[in-house]
Amino acid sequence: MSHVSLFAVVAGLGLVACSPSSFTTQVQGEATVPANPTGAPTLLNAFPAISSFAALDFNENQDFKNRDVAKDEVSRVQVKSLSLKVLSPNDQGFDFLDSLEAVARAGDRESRFAGQDGIAQLGLGPPNPTLSLKADGSVDLRPYVAAPTMAFILRGSGRLPEREVRLQATVVLEVEGGLL
Repeated sequence: MSHVSLFAVVAGLGLVACSPSSFTTQVQGEATVPANPTGAPTLLNAFPAISSFAALDFNENQDFKNRDVAKDEVSRVQVKSLSLKVLSPNDQGFDFLDSLEAVARAGDRESRFAGQDGIAQLGLGPPNPTLSLKADGSVDLRPYVAAPTMAFILRGSGRLPEREVRLQATVVLEVEGGLL
């Protein structure tokens, strides 16, 4: 093998070894939408908070730890998916919900990264349906993930359901950063 060929192989391996790695991680939590106390149609004026989506510190995330990646080493973070599943009652659909949007917040900054309109018309009926929000692939959540703490916030509109509804929310992130 010539010296030029050997140098090209060594240089190529060096570039591969220093290239950013990519991995997925997810954040999951639950929320309860209260029942309509009056029986008459009542607007859902605030979507309930998901406590495990508040005060997130990605240095404490197990996938970051497994990869030995600190949140300030991240070069890009994109949402792969955001879904909500009805956990109970199992005969409840999403007909009470009209629209939903998801934002990332750190300090006084926030960015919308997913949403869905016309939910009640999607026909997501029982048992235990799952709603997938449309992610905006152009939003880079890196500044939020790298912040001291951040939050995912869901905002929705619709009507209060006849019975209390327990939902599970899952955000899946594609993370680029660290070294192979």
